[in-house]
Amino acid sequence: MSNEASRWAAAIRASDKPAYLAIADALADDIQSGKLAANQRLPTLRVLATALKLNFTTVARGYAEAQQRGLIDTRAGSGTFVRETVRSGPVRRATSNVLVDMTMNMPPEPQDRALLARLREGMSSLWNESDAYALLRYQEFGGHFDDREAGAHWLAPNVPGINGSRVLVCPGVQGALFALFTVLARPGDGIACEAVTYPGIKGLAAQLGIRLIGLPTDDEGIDPEAFGALCASDLPKALYLNPTFNNPTTATMSRERREAIAEIARRYSVPIIEDDPYGMLPVKTPVSLAALAPELTFYVTGFAKCLGAGLRIGYVTLPNARYAARVAAAMRTTTVMASSFMVKLATRWINDGTVQAATNAIREESRLRQQMAREVLRQARYRSQPEAFHLWLEVPEPWTRIEFATHLRAHGVGVVVSDTFTVTGPAPEAVRVCLGGPASREECRHTLEIIEDAIEQSPAMASRVM
Repeated sequence: MSNEASRWAAAIRASDKPAYLAIADALADDIQSGKLAANQRLPTLRVLATALKLNFTTVARGYAEAQQRGLIDTRAGSGTFVRETVRSGPVRRATSNVLVDMTMNMPPEPQDRALLARLREGMSSLWNESDAYALLRYQEFGGHFDDREAGAHWLAPNVPGINGSRVLVCPGVQGALFALFTVLARPGDGIACEAVTYPGIKGLAAQLGIRLIGLPTDDEGIDPEAFGALCASDLPKALYLNPTFNNPTTATMSRERREAIAEIARRYSVPIIEDDPYGMLPVKTPVSLAALAPELTFYVTGFAKCLGAGLRIGYVTLPNARYAARVAAAMRTTTVMASSFMVKLATRWINDGTVQAATNAIREESRLRQQMAREVLRQARYRSQPEAFHLWLEVPEPWTRIEFATHLRAHGVGVVVSDTFTVTGPAPEAVRVCLGGPASREECRHTLEIIEDAIEQSPAMASRVM
């Protein structure tokens, strides 16, 4: 057995990773330590498989992983060699074979002991203090009066003057959006939105046979002139907007832009669906379209981005009473009602300040992770906001977005390509990266380092062994 094979066999036995990853790790360690020199020829796949007592496929995967990391090259007819130039600095790799999921745009989970204790206490005390059967019965759709009032209290900073009579409690925002689409449009009708927007509405529109009309955007959201021109030529049934920390681009509409959009919507009597899941995160709350055009705007938000998606409670405000029965009927048809336990828990957490405490902690954790991104992603071009927990990352040439995302996935990092969000026109060469979810700060930094490494190398360096 060669010296390399002997060292690698020991490394494989000591590793808790799959053998193919352990092979690549051992190669990286030998290169970094100088045990392997530039242009040094490596054992053939069959020779190494025999020496390591592994099957041919496993060893081939190990070499393929090493080539993806920019460590080795395969030369047709000559064999496999250590690269002449390996990236400077330690070669970063996923710490395990488990995918670090940066695809779901989940808020970070602050490990604040006082907050965690508060969440646990709220759950347990509600169950202990409540009539169990009362929580298991069918409930009034849209929430009891006190639940609607709690929702109105939570929404008040963004929707001034709102009261419980204009609020419906719903089982998550997606169900509310589905109901609004069915109430405002019919199959074949058009709803305007950002050209690159929240993908959930793409699924809704496809299910309902509604046309989405994507409007061009800039760093502040949709172009008012384009919206006005559309209204003059092909009046949409509604305008859908994700105006604060837009998912995925993080674009946030200024007050002036919101006023311009509201004025055009009012001129043409176009209802506005203001989907504002991130609206509670900025320190300075942007004025909502619901405040600027209350007679036209359905304001929708929930706790998915400021507490946690598992609560599955959202709120929709209604511009006037005539919509109340129609929207409630549409939601009742598809969802029957929100979970009684979750509604009461949300009401309790709003009233006792737990939701605000959780939002504050998520905001602060997001700030820390954005700072981390600025420190690590020095070669990257991306858009974000200080209190957001996602990035809109431009994929540098000669990478394509598909190649880039595939490369990252092979290295244990999941991101979302722009095609998922694109409504109109060619998809931009970009990916969305979530900095939240269950990943720790250390895991977040490590995945950002993997992304930075990918930006520094070319697709050719990352090509697989065939």
